[in-house]
Amino acid sequence: MAGLRDAREHRRAEILAGRADAVGRQRARGKRTARERLDLLLDGGSFVELDLFRRQGEGPATDGVVTGSGTIDGRRVFVYAQDFTILGGSLGAAHAAKIHKVMDLAVANGAPLVGLNDSGGARIQEGVMALDGYGGIFRRNVAASGVVPQISVVLGPCAGGAAYSPALTDFTFMVAGSAQMYLTGPDVIEAVSGERVTHAELGGAQVHGTRTGVASFVHPDEESCLADVRHLVSLLPSNYLEPAPSAPSRGAADDPRPRLAELVPAEPNRPYDMLEVVAELVDDADVLEVHEDWARNVICALARLDGETVGIVANQPSVLAGVLDADAAQKAARFVRFCDAFGIPLVTLVDVPGFLPGTAQEYAGVIRHGAKLLYAYCEATVPRVQVILRKAYGGAYIVMDSRSIGADVSLAWPTNEIAVMGAEAAVNVVHRRDLAAADDPGALRGELVERYRERLMHPYYAAERGLVDDVIDPARTRIEVARALAMLRNKSVAQPARKHGNGPQ
Repeated sequence: MAGLRDAREHRRAEILAGRADAVGRQRARGKRTARERLDLLLDGGSFVELDLFRRQGEGPATDGVVTGSGTIDGRRVFVYAQDFTILGGSLGAAHAAKIHKVMDLAVANGAPLVGLNDSGGARIQEGVMALDGYGGIFRRNVAASGVVPQISVVLGPCAGGAAYSPALTDFTFMVAGSAQMYLTGPDVIEAVSGERVTHAELGGAQVHGTRTGVASFVHPDEESCLADVRHLVSLLPSNYLEPAPSAPSRGAADDPRPRLAELVPAEPNRPYDMLEVVAELVDDADVLEVHEDWARNVICALARLDGETVGIVANQPSVLAGVLDADAAQKAARFVRFCDAFGIPLVTLVDVPGFLPGTAQEYAGVIRHGAKLLYAYCEATVPRVQVILRKAYGGAYIVMDSRSIGADVSLAWPTNEIAVMGAEAAVNVVHRRDLAAADDPGALRGELVERYRERLMHPYYAAERGLVDDVIDPARTRIEVARALAMLRNKSVAQPARKHGNGPQ
């Protein structure tokens, strides 16, 4: 027995250490090993590894992926980390089977799944079995969607079919400089089209963080990236049947914030940074913004309000005046659906002049993408609180969680203007003949604009008709939102009997 135990320990130590030359090359690229990454992600000493000795045929042990379970702040998560030092982290049958097992265990135990991706792609030597392995991952991604949170972390190459798994998960983290994600690599693109492009230009973290919207978060290094994964997990429920973990109450229901009245100009066309408003609204100004650099005219963020996790959707007047466009609608729609799937209440801050006009937007499918946001809000059954700060014009007002599409509580500041369009534009349409015939069109326009504002756009117009519950002092916004959420805490909505809806794609 002593000899067997010594042999076992020697074999384990050899596997855990890895090949020195391969580990050296990994570190020379500025990348950590799979096990070092798991040490950063998980609580110390909590990792329980599965399938350490698994291999394909006579290949190396682990088959290029480390799988198992551990804890983050004491809460169970399941993980896999592809090991680029073994066969380039390529995916074959045994590699895929290990990932399948840990995904199944995550769902069975109602715990989040975190995948660390660093792989050369499908193992060509195994042919169709590698493709079959990817298919099994994708099927499980879909089966787990809305059941447990799924987080992808891209720390190296993630090319070809492998890129579809991060695209199917709830959040994707990427590390600038080392992460790459694309379906077809630069060499193939050049051979087919003659176009020359680098790996970073084609699918680097900045591309997916600013242009495609594939990356939810972009970080400069692995340490800050994995620390933010831990922070995200701390805000999320373990599964759709459990509430998100709470922090101690912060007395938000009796916490005025006078600075809110100073941050937002009363004039409807003056810009300001909505993130400053969000920071005043939530606990400790701690805001985890999703897709920070993509579709920046809308803000999607997770935070805590009075100790409870909330999802915040807000127009950003400092970018494109806060208008909605195709990208912003897509970004907000998916975020709303995620929050609804996992029981996270929604707070929507509205200051929107409308949808961005122009042929580029119409050709980009702004109708279809705007309908995604409309569908997401209409479908959502979580507590929903709307706050209208200033402008709320046209269809964009409806889409930003108006009372008409199901907001539970609608609050407005005294600066609110809710209308089909701005007063000047409305007067130009309604009174165009009178203005054309007037001796002094400018004076008449000014008179008509003022009359329109007084009759249809005063701050209490919507409240008088039951579309706004209260016109509040801006300084009391944190108080009133906290009270509304407390009132809605036990909200329950019966869903219609159907297989599933068919929302716009």
